[in-house]
Amino acid sequence: MPTNVAGPEIERLVQLLARLPGLGPRSARRAALHLIRKRESLLAPLAEALRVAQERIVTCSICGNVDTRDPCTICADERRDTTMLVVVESVGDLWALERAGATRARYHVLGGALSPLDGVGPADLNLTGLVARIAKGEVSELILAVNATVEGQTTAHYIIDLLAHYSVKVTRLAHGVPVGGELDYLDDGTLAAAMRQRTAF
Repeated sequence: MPTNVAGPEIERLVQLLARLPGLGPRSARRAALHLIRKRESLLAPLAEALRVAQERIVTCSICGNVDTRDPCTICADERRDTTMLVVVESVGDLWALERAGATRARYHVLGGALSPLDGVGPADLNLTGLVARIAKGEVSELILAVNATVEGQTTAHYIIDLLAHYSVKVTRLAHGVPVGGELDYLDDGTLAAAMRQRTAF
């Protein structure tokens, strides 16, 4: 029967790291050992950064981005084009578009995509906030920058139906985004080209 070779504190560190995306038990153990070896230069600063993040990071009440201020830096930026609104599934997608410098529009984070099989319905997404923003009449173009997955396309069609009686132009990213692809994994050039070549939905 296997026995624990480390104390409970180290095992807890490994178990918490294993919950991160892309880290299995073996990778988490390697990461934990690396952090322990670099205790002064890495583990202590990381622990402090996590403490500060836990205390200061908030979700923007306007768009759903995460930042240390509310409204977030993007929503508070007066140089942004208020007539264009980019709808994304996650904060990671928003960050990917920002990294690519693809647009100077504002954003709206849904917090996921419709997926009945996973129990994710309209009430689980930030759709009420989206409708409220469109209802103000300031947005003339809504860009659906959802992932090119079945769930993403289902969400896009649901949003189109939801906003059918509002006078807003709805576009989507061009097909530079591969079917089955997720925005956070695409290179900056592909994202920028897709944003420039968006088409009517």
